[in-house]
Amino acid sequence: MNGQVDAAVGRSILVVDDEESIRFTFRNFLEDEGYLASTAVGYDDAMELLQERTFDLIFIDIILGGKSGMDLLKDVKEIAPDTEIIIITGAPTVETASSALRLGALDYIVKPVRQETLLRITELALNHKNLRETKEAYRLNLEAIFRSVRDAIITVDENLIVAEVNSAAEGLCDIRRTVAVGRPLRSLSHFTTGKCLQALEQTVLQKQVIELSRIDCDSLEHPGQVVSVTATPLLRQDGTTSGGVIVIRNETRLIELERCLAESRQLGKIVGKSDAIRKVLSMIQALGDVQTSVLVTGDSGTGKELVADALHAAGSRRDSNLVKINCAALSEELLESELFGHVRGAFTGAIKDKVGRFQRADGGTIFLDEIGEMSPRMQTRFLRVLETMEFERVGDSTPIKVDVRVVAATNRDLEEKTKAGEFREDLYFRLKVVEINIPPLRERRHDIPLLVRHFLHMFNSKFSKRIEGVDDSVMAMFMNHPWPGNVRQLENILEHAFVLGRDKIIGPKELPEDFLSGAAAPSTAEAGDGSAEARAIRQALQLARYNKSEAARLLGISRRTLYRKLEQHKISTE
Repeated sequence: MNGQVDAAVGRSILVVDDEESIRFTFRNFLEDEGYLASTAVGYDDAMELLQERTFDLIFIDIILGGKSGMDLLKDVKEIAPDTEIIIITGAPTVETASSALRLGALDYIVKPVRQETLLRITELALNHKNLRETKEAYRLNLEAIFRSVRDAIITVDENLIVAEVNSAAEGLCDIRRTVAVGRPLRSLSHFTTGKCLQALEQTVLQKQVIELSRIDCDSLEHPGQVVSVTATPLLRQDGTTSGGVIVIRNETRLIELERCLAESRQLGKIVGKSDAIRKVLSMIQALGDVQTSVLVTGDSGTGKELVADALHAAGSRRDSNLVKINCAALSEELLESELFGHVRGAFTGAIKDKVGRFQRADGGTIFLDEIGEMSPRMQTRFLRVLETMEFERVGDSTPIKVDVRVVAATNRDLEEKTKAGEFREDLYFRLKVVEINIPPLRERRHDIPLLVRHFLHMFNSKFSKRIEGVDDSVMAMFMNHPWPGNVRQLENILEHAFVLGRDKIIGPKELPEDFLSGAAAPSTAEAGDGSAEARAIRQALQLARYNKSEAARLLGISRRTLYRKLEQHKISTE
């Protein structure tokens, strides 16, 4: 009895009957069991109470003064659908019972009602309500999980009819819930390549868990997508299959990160297939574990620092530090302190000891960029360190021994500087044990399309865009440009185009004005058979269907300038 009283606490019940004796009797029986019982004489009285509060259970006499109990039953189910209702009747008929149940009543009892019958059916009704509330809570909880999980989830019944699809499936698989639920699983195959749906079908038929790791899953809206799949059968207690569920996880971003990490450890960051670049890559691989100094030469922007990175990564020192310093960026005093370190009080402002970059690079590699800008005094000291791998910190006489590989770089002609007395000859020959010369971009034009693709991929990832390429007029400009800034200039131009670009193809209008003006000046070699500018103008005219205003817009120049250049290059617009 105590358990029943505890279950009754807080449960509110309404008794609607026009007989006072029944209202009184029901109320006493229910309150004795711990229920919160209220009574109403008829329809209007009951509706007034329902406006003020909610009830877990309502007993309604089928015959009331004014409107009937069936009217009240119908209206209660509209305003309080979760309330359980028991009909009280004096003369039950099949028609009355079926009508009551059809309108939402749980059951009915026949007058006269004994206390035992009243309490039994009350307990059954409230248990039924508890069960419905629990199932609804589970349903809402599952819906919340479905909505919040980032992985796509699709469930089917034993007949492979789609039962549920979460919102993540719409973004990942282009499958909308409103379209999918209730349809055969195979009818969704036109949304994807079908591998995931085949796995779900197979797991239901074979009653086995199926896992697919990192499969290509191109969807209409997400080409190049890679996913991992886990399909699991849903089993009843007797072991029969009630359906299946598939969880689809997007692995595209992870794979992209892994690929980028792998690329950063390879020579692949030096892009090109020209003979000149193949020679550079061959020398890097050959020098990977040769512990000698290397001098990297080449114009600004050709990629000298990338060569230093590759030399370090190619050898056994790859797990130690690669320390870099730009000799042209620091004064003589600061460069000395940066390279070798100093002790506290060595000079004004030296408030504590400092470890130099040579010491930080111990066991690894030090890269000295713009070595040609080093002062004569620093050249002398650096030569000694290069020969002995021993140095003293500024303000200290204690020698420090290190094991460091030196890679130096310059865009200056050190041989000419040596002849002019601006660079120590012995240091020059000590650095130039092996020289790697990187050719300027104008001498490796066949690498330009490869570099363009490389930067497109890099900037698509950086800016979260999906630009597919450059149009023919832009590629023609690239192939014929003199590239004074080399690969770095090409990279900067494409980054500028990505910032401005809104289309899938980069056109002239996205290129910087200074580049366009530079591309407009044909080289001597081009003058005889048509410059890059002339070809770009012809292509722009074709793209614009010979609309001069549109062609000028595509080229990023004014219409007046276009007319002048048409006359200059003798280009017909017919």
